Amino acid sequence: MKFTVGDLVKLRLPILGTLILFLLAGLLVWWSLQQEQKAGQERNGAAAGMSQVEQRLRQVRTEEQELKERALMFQKMQNSGITGEERRLDWTELLRRIQQDMRLPGMNYEFGAQKPLESVNGAAFAYFSSSMRLQLRLLHEEDLINFLARVQREAKALVLVRNCKLAPQAGSSDNRSAIAQLSAECELQWVTVRRSTATK
Repeated sequence: MKFTVGDLVKLRLPILGTLILFLLAGLLVWWSLQQEQKAGQERNGAAAGMSQVEQRLRQVRTEEQELKERALMFQKMQNSGITGEERRLDWTELLRRIQQDMRLPGMNYEFGAQKPLESVNGAAFAYFSSSMRLQLRLLHEEDLINFLARVQREAKALVLVRNCKLAPQAGSSDNRSAIAQLSAECELQWVTVRRSTATK
């Protein structure tokens, strides 16, 4: 069977309809691809936004936990008396009481000036330190260990022992000093925390 020009004329409408259908199908495929790409971009954007929200939420939770820990630490310091102005009178009474309780033959001490341990600019609270030179006359080495342990446990401050030197006690005309076997010289730091008065 052979196609003639007359057959083509008769088929022009179906051929035209087929071409239109192909064109519509192509347009539909193109539109679908565009929509898929757009949906992918929106999905990626939503995932990135969700990731940022989750990261911020983790950061907020971490900051909240840090604030709780700091508040708890500060509460503990308040309860132990470390916060506020230094209480040198209380400290000296404590030293005398411990010396009497332990029946140490002798004790001398000297406090230095109070200094900030760090820059206080912009900080709500700051650490301050007072150095102290302590001299003790002892019966034996354990007296020094027990004395320092009691000071650190009972003082209304954080007491840091920087160094201590022990030496045999030289003879003395003082009866009380005569029974001492050792002398100790220590450097301590009495640390307190208080609200900073520095200008922000």
